[in-house]
Amino acid sequence: MPTYIFKTSINCNSCLSKVKPVLDARAEITSWQIDLENPDKILKVETETLKASDVIEMVDNVGFEIEPLDA
Repeated sequence: MPTYIFKTSINCNSCLSKVKPVLDARAEITSWQIDLENPDKILKVETETLKASDVIEMVDNVGFEIEPLDA
């Protein structure tokens, strides 16, 4: 199963509360997690069917910066 890794601007629990409903609502996302302790605020997303660009669009639409990182 592909795992996409992104650097984000999601830097606190308040920010996370805006992104969580969007990611949780997508049945195509098997699991996701964000490391708020990491300086790059790393978001990992596992999905069988979505592309990295789909995840970028979801997070971007909520108002946060996101860019893919090499796994």
